[in-house]
Amino acid sequence: MAKNNEIKKIFDLGLLRRVFSFTTPYKGSFYLSLFLSVILAIVAPLRPWLIQLSVDKYISNKLLEGLIWISVIQLGILLVENLLRFWFMYLIGWLGQTVVNDMRKKVFRKVLFQDIAYYDRTPIGTLTTRTINDLEAVNEVFGQGVISIIADVLTIIAIIIVMLVTDWKLALVCLTTFPAIIIATYIFKESVNKSFQRVRNAVAALNAFVQEHIVGMYIVQAFGAEQREGDKFKKINKEHRDANIKAIFAYSVFFPVVEIIATIAIALLVWWGAVRMMHFETSPGVIIAFVMYLNLLFRPLRMLADKFNVLQMGMVAAERVFGVLDSKENLHNKGTHAPGKVEGKVSFEEVHFSYKHDIPVLKGVSFELAKGKTLAVVGHTGAGKTSIISLLSRLYEVNKGSIKIDGTDIRDYDVHNLRGHIGIVLQDVFLFSGSVFDNITLRNKDISMEEVQRVTKMLGMHEHIMKLPGGYDFNVMERGSSMSQGQRQLLSFARALLYNPSILVLDEATSSVDSESEQLIQHAIDTMIQGRTSIVIAHRLSTIRKADEIIVLDKGRIIEQGNHKELLEKKGAYYDLYTAVEKQKEEVL
Repeated sequence: MAKNNEIKKIFDLGLLRRVFSFTTPYKGSFYLSLFLSVILAIVAPLRPWLIQLSVDKYISNKLLEGLIWISVIQLGILLVENLLRFWFMYLIGWLGQTVVNDMRKKVFRKVLFQDIAYYDRTPIGTLTTRTINDLEAVNEVFGQGVISIIADVLTIIAIIIVMLVTDWKLALVCLTTFPAIIIATYIFKESVNKSFQRVRNAVAALNAFVQEHIVGMYIVQAFGAEQREGDKFKKINKEHRDANIKAIFAYSVFFPVVEIIATIAIALLVWWGAVRMMHFETSPGVIIAFVMYLNLLFRPLRMLADKFNVLQMGMVAAERVFGVLDSKENLHNKGTHAPGKVEGKVSFEEVHFSYKHDIPVLKGVSFELAKGKTLAVVGHTGAGKTSIISLLSRLYEVNKGSIKIDGTDIRDYDVHNLRGHIGIVLQDVFLFSGSVFDNITLRNKDISMEEVQRVTKMLGMHEHIMKLPGGYDFNVMERGSSMSQGQRQLLSFARALLYNPSILVLDEATSSVDSESEQLIQHAIDTMIQGRTSIVIAHRLSTIRKADEIIVLDKGRIIEQGNHKELLEKKGAYYDLYTAVEKQKEEVL
């Protein structure tokens, strides 16, 4: 049923209007292209008609001077026609690229401001396909689609009218093959359309598969899964190949069939034309002109089916693109509260949250954290620790309850202002391809080298950066592959502290680094949490002991709360976690 709906998208006038609504800023160019398509249709039959005139009037009567002049006129028309065609082709190509440029910017902006939950459900490869491949298909709606089809249809109509006016009997004989080519074109269009649909689905699957496996190549190789994953890729790639081969087969059949039909039409023209000439009912000039008319008629007919398929695929791609643009999972930013600085008092009041409706993650979590104090959050994996900081930054929305900063619900804050007051360091550090400086500043041109160096010196990492080839210009490469885990973590720490946040959030920020890097970060933490409200999710005892308050999470609920000494004295869940660490002689909690 889904495929049938996609096949019908070409007739979705609402969707077509929406695509063409993007031409509004360029409506002058759009209307000019339509005007040129009309002019080209009018010009198309002129040269055959002038050939007819040359043969019947000037050549047969041996009027050399008139023949010279009409030849000059034909040459002029030829030059004008090709100049107009160049202008037309360039214009629709320019229009398509310009519109797609605008659409791509709008799609990427939509992607940038989607709610983070959207990415939990949408494969990266799918979004890549929507932003790149599908929009290229939309471009063809202009270059090889609607406007080009209109031009071809107008040309066909103009030629048929001229043929009928010139000699309607001869025209009807020549056009007896017309139904055959219409049927062949329809069969070809349907066959290729189904193949193209398979191709587009296979491309989306290929993009998603390759994206996922390149990102996860470490795991693939570490577990020796290269052959198994390679076999999966072969299966997807084979589907892509088979779909293309089926389309190639349709093209291989269609074009010879069109040539045969065109040849039959020419044969009928020669036979009936000769009969009429013998009875002096037509002239040699008309026969020659009709040969040219048929060539001009069959040339766009050959391409119309292909152009309809291109248009159809463009409309299917457009629907997918608009699916991204119409997503309601965009970032909700209706808050207007935007203070220049926040004190940093944080409170959770009966907060309930779930990533999926039937699987609760947080169940009525409540706590208060005073300005400048440090809260450590501990608990087993899946207890809901990371969800707390995700909610605090409004990466996700609470299902029930409220989170307040300085007594104001975070939903009343402008979300960008809110996040500007919160510095986050995650365990899984993501670095972009570019320099060390770019990754610390996130390419914010308002941040100077002096500001960056002030922070890195505070962290004790300036000298380590200067030892890298190029120093702050060192290329960290995609995902920071040219740096160690400890170096990447230090960069993320500098990135968070550069903006001098009032609230500092550390999500297991020292759990994946070596001892030397941990000492640097621990020193920075001790320095930077002074005067800042800090929430620390950590397994390291050295980090947790210094916290003013500790909460223990279990299955989305706070089961214990207090400082390190108080919780040990209770001999409850925290005590069990602590003693388990001591027994194993590991600094992991």
